[in-house]
Amino acid sequence: MKNSAFDRTLVLIPARMASTRLPGKPLADIGGLPMIVQVAKRAEEAEVGRIIVAVDDQDVYDAVKAAGYDVIMTRVDHQSGSDRIYEAVQKADPDARMEYIVNVQGDLPTIEPEAVLASLRPLQENASTDIGTLTVEITDEHEKTNPNVVKIVASPISASRMRALYFTRTTAPYGNGPLYHHIGLYAYRRAALEKFVSLGPSPLEKRESLEQLRALEAGMRIDVEIVDSVPLGVDTPADLEKARAILNSRSK
Repeated sequence: MKNSAFDRTLVLIPARMASTRLPGKPLADIGGLPMIVQVAKRAEEAEVGRIIVAVDDQDVYDAVKAAGYDVIMTRVDHQSGSDRIYEAVQKADPDARMEYIVNVQGDLPTIEPEAVLASLRPLQENASTDIGTLTVEITDEHEKTNPNVVKIVASPISASRMRALYFTRTTAPYGNGPLYHHIGLYAYRRAALEKFVSLGPSPLEKRESLEQLRALEAGMRIDVEIVDSVPLGVDTPADLEKARAILNSRSK
């Protein structure tokens, strides 16, 4: 069943060809399809809205087109995925008819459709929320001190939702209680995305190397939906093999 906001939602999947750890990552074969096509299929299964892949390479463009998905060529010099998706939004929705923009990273071929849906709920249920995103409670002790695991400092709203106060690579907040692992999937109100990309990098964003801090420093509201698991991001050959095994298992 389609989401009630289907006709007002764009799902943008940015695909950047340059990758130092996994060259040609968007075209890596997973189950007989390029990884970027597998991501588009997961987004399609969520039935959230129209899907567009934003690319910077002709081979990726051709692969997505051949799979039957909408694709837009974007500049190669974007500094972030949000800049890339905003260029695609301007081209796909020049009259600003879309209310919600969901940014699904192009290296999440095993993401559960429910996670895509969950990112939209904070926007649909609270008109004051500018950006929706996801988190998972940390259960692995190593993750609590791992700087590659981004933590959310947040204030509870309900059993399944929090309001983000800060994002950090350090162990936070202090003291007893759960810690939360941020998942980098975002849903924006269209106006919020436009404001976000117009701001430019902020001091805390540059210090933590976390783009989402730009929004908080500008006074924007980010609400966070708590989900059950962290989707596998494919950054290395080992990750690629894991993704292949996961999708192979699901197909059986």
